[in-house]
Amino acid sequence: MRVISGFAFASAVIIMSGAIVPAHAIDAKVARTCDALVARAFPPREPGNPASGSARGGAKDQRDYFNKCVANGGKMGDDTPPKSK
Repeated sequence: MRVISGFAFASAVIIMSGAIVPAHAIDAKVARTCDALVARAFPPREPGNPASGSARGGAKDQRDYFNKCVANGGKMGDDTPPKSK
């Protein structure tokens, strides 16, 4: 019984700590701009087929590029897409 009550207490603490920190929403205009920049920087291997994968990197590279774009407010200083590995 102690294990269950300890687990319930730990779960409640985790849930409450997550509720205290507010989530920061990004602006829709910035998200659209960054999405377009990611699509331009990471074109699909086969034009018109997004399921074919990217010609210049993986999903992690795309996520990192998008997050960097959002952090910069939708303005990417370099116009060159990231190099593939």
